[in-house]
Amino acid sequence: VDINNQQFQQQFETQVQKLSFNRKLLNEELGIIQFIAERIHDNNSIFVNLKSRLFRIIESSKKNENVSIAAANAVTILNSANIDMDYQNWSNVKIPHAILDHAFLEGTNFSNANLDHVRFYRTCLTKVHFTNASMNDIYFGEYANLEGHVDGVLGIQFSPDRTKVVSYSGDETIRIWDTESSDQLCVLEGHSDTIGGVQFSHDGSKIVSFSKDTTIRIWDVLSGRQIQILKGHSSDVTAAQFSLDCSKIVSSSNDKTIRIWDMSSGEQVKLLEGHSDSVNTVQFSPDYSKIVSCSKDKSVRIWDVSSGTQLQLLEGHSDDVVGVQFTPNGLNVISYSKDSTIRIWDVVSGQQIQILEEHTNSVNGIQFSPDGSKILSYSDDTTLGLWDLLSGKQLQELEGHIDCVETARFSSDGSKIVSGSEDCTIRLWDVSSGKQIQELEGHSNTIIGVEFFSNEHKILSCSFDCIRTWDIALEKKIQLTEGELDVIMNLKFSPDSSKIASCSVDRTIRLWDVQSGRQIQVFKGHSNFVRGVLFSLDGSKIISYSNDKTIRIWDILSGKQIRLLKGHSSVIYNVQFLSGDSKLVSCSKDKTIRIWDLSSGKKVKLLKGHTNDINRVNVSPDGSKIVSCSDDKTIRVWNVSSGDQLLLLEGHTENVNRAYFSPDGTKIVSCSNDNTIRIWNASSGDQILLLEEHQNSVVDVQFFPDGTKIVSCSCDNTIIFWDILTGKEIKTLYGHSDRVSKILLSPDSSKLFSCSDDKIIQIWDVSSGKQIQILKGHNGIISSIDISPDGSKLVSSSEDKTIRLWGSDNGKIIDVTERNSVDYIWKVGVQSGLSMENSFWKDTKGLTPQQKFLVKQRGGKF
Repeated sequence: VDINNQQFQQQFETQVQKLSFNRKLLNEELGIIQFIAERIHDNNSIFVNLKSRLFRIIESSKKNENVSIAAANAVTILNSANIDMDYQNWSNVKIPHAILDHAFLEGTNFSNANLDHVRFYRTCLTKVHFTNASMNDIYFGEYANLEGHVDGVLGIQFSPDRTKVVSYSGDETIRIWDTESSDQLCVLEGHSDTIGGVQFSHDGSKIVSFSKDTTIRIWDVLSGRQIQILKGHSSDVTAAQFSLDCSKIVSSSNDKTIRIWDMSSGEQVKLLEGHSDSVNTVQFSPDYSKIVSCSKDKSVRIWDVSSGTQLQLLEGHSDDVVGVQFTPNGLNVISYSKDSTIRIWDVVSGQQIQILEEHTNSVNGIQFSPDGSKILSYSDDTTLGLWDLLSGKQLQELEGHIDCVETARFSSDGSKIVSGSEDCTIRLWDVSSGKQIQELEGHSNTIIGVEFFSNEHKILSCSFDCIRTWDIALEKKIQLTEGELDVIMNLKFSPDSSKIASCSVDRTIRLWDVQSGRQIQVFKGHSNFVRGVLFSLDGSKIISYSNDKTIRIWDILSGKQIRLLKGHSSVIYNVQFLSGDSKLVSCSKDKTIRIWDLSSGKKVKLLKGHTNDINRVNVSPDGSKIVSCSDDKTIRVWNVSSGDQLLLLEGHTENVNRAYFSPDGTKIVSCSNDNTIRIWNASSGDQILLLEEHQNSVVDVQFFPDGTKIVSCSCDNTIIFWDILTGKEIKTLYGHSDRVSKILLSPDSSKLFSCSDDKIIQIWDVSSGKQIQILKGHNGIISSIDISPDGSKLVSSSEDKTIRLWGSDNGKIIDVTERNSVDYIWKVGVQSGLSMENSFWKDTKGLTPQQKFLVKQRGGKF
């Protein structure tokens, strides 16, 4: 009997409430959830209708409250299977207790829905309609930001009893907050320049602050009143600390001195001189009889508090000593430096006892474990180190961050570590195993401070953007692991437009089918994150390059590694083909360029000359020359066959980001952090043009195919078209609200595609300069875009850990106009952060005042 869809749905709805699936919530049965979710992707014909049946169950709950358990289970399973649930008409659905953590729900209509007890942890709620929905006891996993500062937040600290938080900012104010309610208790105003730090007294009744304004100020915590101002330093104050009884304060400064002050009178009682450069920090010993200091002069010094005399000069560091601390028993001091080492010294003898040398870049800080047996260190090398204090042996290396680690703390029981990084993430680690437990994303800038709350189920963090509170106790990992991606560094279409290769922080390269979005192959072998990928000209191989200093060649069909190219001694920044598919050229942080023979895997030429990181190489159209650009502010031209340097192009005053040959090979264009673009004669090396309209670093520049025009993009948020025959600006394109990171011309040069740190891709008409399409959807900075060789599709990747394929309703994306619709065709990856922009919450029931405040902060509308 043939029945239509509506009749089938009606019959289906009558059966759903009888199913065992409708008797028990599966939230505590994650194994069952994941088993059913896996069947959605099973090719067995018996499961072909599973996904559609689950959607039908959710639909059934609109009219029948008795199927709410089945509907909640269905939506949880679809979410576990990483099924997109965007733009669904789910008004009136009843899915209480559903787990929608990491779900992608953009544009879905939940008006009049029963969403009681639903979890929305790190969920995409952009443009979602919640009008009149019931939302009792829902869970976001985040709390409203602490709002008040009007400039970047520079630090946070709990009071000794953990009932208050103090923060300080570039707005020259200090603010005190109630831990429980998040209410601002008082604002401390008085400093006239950037505040360097604050510290509570041991009893929590006072705060000491120090600033670039050369003063130290003492404040009463309850009233917010300034008690004392200490003046005497002649340059920035870098540290200040109370003595145990608050009778004295010790301070250090860029004026090369340490001073001891009497709290009650505000008078300086001791001046300690000896350092020959800025003093970075100072600290009392646990018994307050001594002081330790460290300096840019590479030394550590120990001083007697009562007499002010220098007791020890500790020398051994080969660079600026960033910080120093007494061990909890006061018998040793531990120093850390830009020379990448941590050193342990005996206080009495002044002898160096241990040197800890595993870090490969500047050490930014150390922490002692609560029991005093371990040291935690964090570094610009992107790692954290866990060390045994007695033996000096490294117990764990914590790897996961992809940029400098700026802050870290132990939990009060010493079982966990929280860290914050320039990669804008917070990570939670298990001390015994060294494994990462959790990653928290949402800040848009470097994480400056992290702290555990006293119950350790919450974390407080600060960044230049805001102060945030996170719940870390209740994450439920239901997503199938094959759906999870890490940050994608780069992606490329295959020559025939049928595949996409992506490379990632997770050290893998993945191959995707353009038509279905399914993963075809995973290539594993790199030991650090992969920076870039290329297809061979025939599309049979993938070339990858990595922070592990290697280039690898992979066979697409088998997934096997064919060649391993080793030789660079540091990170590889760029790789290009040379002479068709037979040779490669690479450049590195190690200041060298290497030419490789692909058939043998051997290095053919080593090109040396640059004195700093080499950012990019480009091959001339005839394949006879290479142009390179570097952080040494120069561009160099090399002969491919001999390896000789032919030209040195000097003129830029900052790092050179890009350099390319013109299509006819007669010119070179370069762009730099000095805000300029320069055109050079490729034969003589003479500078032909200097283009100076950009107001900030120029990130990228490209020639038009006819060689008469170029297009550039910049950190000033603009794109400029230039006529290089006249040196005149043709048009400036305004539309992005943050750094424009990449530009791509369509093959016929009629369209320009741009992406930005504002998380948006824009399509521009080149002749008119008009913006014709805005592609929104990513909720993280866009890391890469590429146009398919056939011009039909655009692919993008983002720090939100997703890849999106975009297409137009008119056939080819390069032919799109304002009248066409451009949308994403598929998305892979798991939603990585809570987003609520342009969501609607009118007349919702059950939200707490804190949750309402959070919604408003994130762009939701009531």
